[in-house]
Amino acid sequence: QVQLEESGGGSVQAGGSLRLSCVVSGRAFSDTVVGWFRQAPGKEREFVAAISRAGDIRSYGDSVKGRFTISRDNAKYTTTLQMSSLKPEDTASYYCAAGPGVISMRNGRADYWGQGTQVTVSS
Repeated sequence: QVQLEESGGGSVQAGGSLRLSCVVSGRAFSDTVVGWFRQAPGKEREFVAAISRAGDIRSYGDSVKGRFTISRDNAKYTTTLQMSSLKPEDTASYYCAAGPGVISMRNGRADYWGQGTQVTVSS
């Protein structure tokens, strides 16, 4: 069973930065595509970012492109989402996910999910 545990959420003012981390256990991390999704109250789940197994391919949702950066450390079984220039509309629960591919994850598919961490951006 694959387990994902997020950390790093919190509250920040608009224009600020936050860094989310996710530790993956239960399988060889280097064999897994990982990514991030978010969901705000009353809204559908939204793809945020994904990174390939080797870390050489990254994909971002249009609303975060240029502001968020995804990375991974295969030695530490960790993926990180660095969020900058945060906006109130970035307020949501952020979920770490693991799945078979960057493209499938961009289309909303993931096999394993974390419990989520809250990010709140105030204006």
